[in-house]
Amino acid sequence: MDRVECIVAGAGVIGLAVAREFALAGREVLILEAEQAIGTGISARNSEVIHAGIYYAAGSLMARTCLEGRQMLYRHCESHGVPHRRCGKLIVATTTAEVAILAAIAARAAANGVGDLRQLSKSEALALEPELFCEGALLSPLTGIIDAHALMLSLLGEAEENGAVLALRAPVESVAPAGSGFIVTTAGEAPMEIACNHFINAAGLGAIPLAHCIAGLDPAHIPSAYFAKGNYFTLAGGSPVSRLIYPVPVPGGLGTHLTLDLAGQAKFGPDVEWVEKPDYAVDPARAASFAAAVRRYWPSLKDETLQPGYAGVRPKIVPPGASPQDFVIDGPGRHGIPGLVNLFGIESPGLTSALALAKMAAAALG
Repeated sequence: MDRVECIVAGAGVIGLAVAREFALAGREVLILEAEQAIGTGISARNSEVIHAGIYYAAGSLMARTCLEGRQMLYRHCESHGVPHRRCGKLIVATTTAEVAILAAIAARAAANGVGDLRQLSKSEALALEPELFCEGALLSPLTGIIDAHALMLSLLGEAEENGAVLALRAPVESVAPAGSGFIVTTAGEAPMEIACNHFINAAGLGAIPLAHCIAGLDPAHIPSAYFAKGNYFTLAGGSPVSRLIYPVPVPGGLGTHLTLDLAGQAKFGPDVEWVEKPDYAVDPARAASFAAAVRRYWPSLKDETLQPGYAGVRPKIVPPGASPQDFVIDGPGRHGIPGLVNLFGIESPGLTSALALAKMAAAALG
């Protein structure tokens, strides 16, 4: 039976970042991906925003890894030629009551170490983005956008340059502790058994089902799975703005915001609904509620310019109405199985946090 030092399950942005981290440390790495290409799950269906780290609870893994990960990600993009742009973001208050909320948002950001937000008056905000309606805004100059697929290709390339190997169409069927490591069995077109010392579960939406396939793992260390589907609409024609536009957060989320891709395409979302299983269809009938939300800060939006775009699904580990979740990096220090790390609930800002999360996953194995 063949043996490698590390197996990483999942070739989305998190799995590839973890594989790169181990490969750069000189470890032998095999990446197992169930699909026929890298990054076809969560990593292919997100807003491609590089987050500043504004909204997360102080001290949380989300806050810490977003701040560190953003700095690492910008450096990686610049050194590896990954297309990106620090376009900045405006958080807009559309009523005088919301203006007071901006100060609380800025305070939370400062508690997370994001100290570069600048509060703008109505006239200052409209001088930057004349198409908007607002009573005031916060400017976040560190927020950006990125080509997520180009990032994943760069992570995979660097991992492979340092000896990592990628196996596609290789879904993990079981993981059984054996001696000082594991025997991993895959299904797919070419089933195999391979031994490893370390197994890292970075399977995204499949992380919880995969954890149930790990023999000896106490179910108490496997959270329940919930799915929050975010619907996005795109704008026909050019973008009305040059920066990302977010409303003041609403209960349960950040509201329907306007993001951009590197080609200048404007996208609105997410319109969140909880679903029983991943579902990527976008109902055109949701356009009316989208339009109403967007017109709060961009009143000249025309109905006919909204088009169904795409949907993404977040791997939630808390049910609707619960307190916001945090990332979970479950290593031997928590579950007691040497060599095993499970990553659960890696939703937004996972893309921004990927390089920092990879460092923490490696550290969890000691």
